[in-house]
Amino acid sequence: MENRREFLKTAFEFLTGMGLLFSPVLSVLRKAYAKAQKVILPNNTTRQSLVHMNPSTLDTRNLNITPLNNFSTMGLSDFEVDLDDWRLEITGHVNMPLALTYSQISTLPSVERNVLLICPGFFANHGRWKGISMGKLLETAKMKKGVTHVTFSGQNGGSERVERFPIEDILSDKVFLAYGVNGETLPKEHGFPLRVVAEGYYGDDWLKYVYKVKLERRAQDS
Repeated sequence: MENRREFLKTAFEFLTGMGLLFSPVLSVLRKAYAKAQKVILPNNTTRQSLVHMNPSTLDTRNLNITPLNNFSTMGLSDFEVDLDDWRLEITGHVNMPLALTYSQISTLPSVERNVLLICPGFFANHGRWKGISMGKLLETAKMKKGVTHVTFSGQNGGSERVERFPIEDILSDKVFLAYGVNGETLPKEHGFPLRVVAEGYYGDDWLKYVYKVKLERRAQDS
């Protein structure tokens, strides 16, 4: 593993030194190097031992799934959604804006992944999340060229709250919208009907009660 890290580091530095900052090869190497830097957690890792750790530094392939009845949560947890009126809006830099019902969402191509949620200092939940394959959804909405970020809007106790992610994390399904967890429908306290699942991000970014997705073009330093 150490030899692999050194190889990736050397290759990364070489391409950077050649000025190939945006080459496809460098992008692949960047992701591989980041993965190689992660700490592989053993399957007997306790949840409490993770609460002060950064999820972006952890490889959770061996980590046990947290039973749903042991999940913890923070923030708004009792928001009621009327599915007859509720829609997921896809807006912004798309050629075909959408307003999808919950039943329509359930027919979309899906993604299911084990992802760790850490609320720093409080709890860690390792769930098997199922939801919308965002890349397929944005294809349906006919995403325009030049999109750099996707912003999600959700409920926050009488007000709107938003979280923004780079398009690369959306298209890779590192960030997606979940409607199920551990083989069950997403519970109300965890954001039903949709919540953000964001691998490598702290739990505060995992927005609940999502109802809008907006595609944006932003300056690269935004």
